[in-house]
Amino acid sequence: MWYECKIKYSRIDEDDRVKTFNQPYLFDAMSFTEAEARVNEEMVQYISTEFKITNIKVANFAEICPNEAGDRWFKCKLSCITIDEEKGSEKRANSYILVQANDVKDAYDVLAASLTDTVSNYEIPSVVESPILDVFPYYDGEEEAPLNEEVPENLRPLEPSDSFEEVAEETESEALEEELEEEVEE
Repeated sequence: MWYECKIKYSRIDEDDRVKTFNQPYLFDAMSFTEAEARVNEEMVQYISTEFKITNIKVANFAEICPNEAGDRWFKCKLSCITIDEEKGSEKRANSYILVQANDVKDAYDVLAASLTDTVSNYEIPSVVESPILDVFPYYDGEEEAPLNEEVPENLRPLEPSDSFEEVAEETESEALEEELEEEVEE
């Protein structure tokens, strides 16, 4: 679930004046408590002064569409159109998608490109720039193994020349050898 969290902090600008910011960020978390913990954990890395969490609320985004080339976030309204056969009328289900892009047109294009596999009819009635500065997706550390982690003995990296059949035969014969050794030891 996505939580919109507002953080208030002060910083000295170029004119040596203290300026206060109250900025929203988006965090992926399981609860309000976890969202608050993640805010504290992440913001310490970016804000060197003291900060305060002023608001946490559930964000109404159905999906987040990141784009490496984009530098801002845009809130896009997506209307999926279905036809109610009993009543013979059009029915619209609205949802909001946060898209990372450079401008409104780019956000529209990125969203349209991400919807190319959609089988239902849809419209994008609005695209507006969002005040959200950054998005922090959930990361539990299990996505990538650390580089210094040792490879277990029973695993070896595949060579480009290895075929699936060769590896399967080799693994099977190693397993049979181990079983025979265990039987002999008993």
